[in-house]
Amino acid sequence: MIRSRLLAGAACLLALPLGTALPVSLAAQEVSPPMYPETRSDGIVETIFGKEVADPYRWLENDVRNDPEVAEWVAAQNRVTDAYLATLPGNEWFKQKLGALLDYERFGIPEKAGSRYFYTRNSGLQNQSPLYVQDSLDSERRLLLDPNAWAQDGATALSDWTPSPEGKYLLYSVQDGGTDWRILRVLDVDTGEQLTDEIKWAKFTGLAWVVEEGFLYSRFPEPEEGQDFQALNYNQAVYYHKLGTPQSEDQLVFATPDQPKRGNGAGVTDDGRWAVISSSFGTDSKDEINVIDLAARDGNGWQPRLLVPGFENAWRPIGAVDGTMYFVTNEDAPRYKLVSINLDQPGAEWKVVVPETDQPIDGASIVGEKLVLTYLKDATTRAAVFALDGTPQSDIELGALGTAGGFGGEYGDPETFYTFTSFNQPGAIYRLNIGTGEKTAFATPELTFDPEKYSVEQQFYTSKDGTRVPLFIVRNTALAATNTAAPTMLYGYGGFDISLTPGFSATAMAWLEAGGVYAVANIRGGGEYGKEWHDGGRLANKQNVFDDFIAAGEYLKAQGITTSDGLAIRGGSNGGLLVGAVTNQRPDLVDAAQAAVGVMDMLRFDRWTAGRYWVDDYGYPSKEADFQTLLTYSPYHNIRSGVEYPPVLVTTADTDDRVVPGHSFKYTAALQAADAGDKPHLIRIETRAGHGSGKPTDKVIEEGADVLSFLARWTGLTVPPAGAE
Repeated sequence: MIRSRLLAGAACLLALPLGTALPVSLAAQEVSPPMYPETRSDGIVETIFGKEVADPYRWLENDVRNDPEVAEWVAAQNRVTDAYLATLPGNEWFKQKLGALLDYERFGIPEKAGSRYFYTRNSGLQNQSPLYVQDSLDSERRLLLDPNAWAQDGATALSDWTPSPEGKYLLYSVQDGGTDWRILRVLDVDTGEQLTDEIKWAKFTGLAWVVEEGFLYSRFPEPEEGQDFQALNYNQAVYYHKLGTPQSEDQLVFATPDQPKRGNGAGVTDDGRWAVISSSFGTDSKDEINVIDLAARDGNGWQPRLLVPGFENAWRPIGAVDGTMYFVTNEDAPRYKLVSINLDQPGAEWKVVVPETDQPIDGASIVGEKLVLTYLKDATTRAAVFALDGTPQSDIELGALGTAGGFGGEYGDPETFYTFTSFNQPGAIYRLNIGTGEKTAFATPELTFDPEKYSVEQQFYTSKDGTRVPLFIVRNTALAATNTAAPTMLYGYGGFDISLTPGFSATAMAWLEAGGVYAVANIRGGGEYGKEWHDGGRLANKQNVFDDFIAAGEYLKAQGITTSDGLAIRGGSNGGLLVGAVTNQRPDLVDAAQAAVGVMDMLRFDRWTAGRYWVDDYGYPSKEADFQTLLTYSPYHNIRSGVEYPPVLVTTADTDDRVVPGHSFKYTAALQAADAGDKPHLIRIETRAGHGSGKPTDKVIEEGADVLSFLARWTGLTVPPAGAE
């Protein structure tokens, strides 16, 4: 397993005693539309490729920190939204339920270094998860880092971390207020003291130790003052930092100034010999690979050797054994294969170790003297063990429909840890001896709900063009047995080769506990079935994503799973785009919608921060053919005045520098200005929060309660009164 953690640059009967009085369905009550704040329209109209394109709210793109008018607009919108959400009686019950569902001890997957084990542990409702270490499996854990003490509002998070190979030091990154920028620091594990080392302007970076003396990381140049949350990110480079030295003395390891759009990240193989530089131009799985022989570095500096040229296919480094390096690639294998090459042998050729099958390879690692591979079988995990020469040996028994992850380890050490989760099962962590197959529980959560009350089913439906699409349906077992309709929350993503697999969500479970149904559609654009599934939902094929999601909603209603007026749709980021586009295209199908941190202006997305990377999935707004496609579905540009829209709650955050909040601001302003009916079209803007990662638990609970009570209000889900079980 490559020693590097890269950041991603992707949703019954009421749970009440018999005889409990139920509140009146709020959907049956009269509607009074909110009084929206007045939003200035500046009348911008541009002619692009012969078409007139209006952009009247472009001023809302400005950074809320630097533009007082935008700041006042945000404050005014939040006042209206907060006042409306406060009227929803389900809010307090959902807040209490989310608090109860999150109030359990949960652990991260342990990482072993030397004889030590490092892992995160949250006692329940801590805003951030502290990091602990055990000197052995039998020793007492001790606290290494507690990010809850870093900020009064709990919004400064421990992001990524990795121990040095012998476990002497801990390298970690700090995320403040949800931003993608990171500050890197180092801790002495023996003493718990922080070293003087500090690295700034790291972003989308791996953390890779070079023995115990220093580490590799990726950073961008420092942005101009006031532009750190909006400026495009160019010229990412890999640096080496030696412990005990200032950042100004860091050595440049790999940079491509002649190709400023190229992203460059570094990892180090577990044997410590090879640095692997992975380069790409966007989010597409097309890499170029350079390797550096660290054993030959003394006196020679950093000497990259091009191993895989061309940016034609995905190449995921797995590890190295005695000079042989292993990769997972989709070269001539759309669902991936595992290959190897002997780097010590001049002119060596690639060998196929584990060939492609009909199930995409989702992960791979070297543990002990074996390979562990995970596969996607209809969007659920299958895990298998192979010899290093690719000979199949055994499957790892996982149990029910769910998702397994982890399986990290090193050559020669048969010990590995993995987690297993499903929609009705928070992550449990297991320790596995790959050599003997012995499995023991490392940490299993004590639940505050009964998972046996809920069934997890996978059904398949047919999309508009005849494509068969998987759909997970989670509901109370009594609802499933009788197929009784109930308000349903449908979640989707559909992009960037990201697969939606079963996993526990307190928000989804709170909806289930209130009597609703939760559904997840594995629509095209994701990676559930490999490259073909991804390609079928991007660029000129993006409409397939919306068609798949619409067909899922139609299926849920036609099969009597949801009620005729009880379909709520949710999605975030690319999924927020999904919700915006589907609401525009089928407002008659959707009964309530939440679009979170969505990409809403498809003609200008590539102008901010990481937006330029997304052209692999969306295309280039500056190219006519792509522009014509983007204009057909851009949520901001396709709001239909004179059409009755469902209730819409847009959510975003002021520190989101992944999908800048201007997307959500402009879309909301246009929706509020349109003749789109009397149902509420609101925006909730979180402060000191970003795209999602690092959000403190109290903000998760507050936002979750607001979203669920809004969706319940408009789908007819009857929510118990505050304090009820």
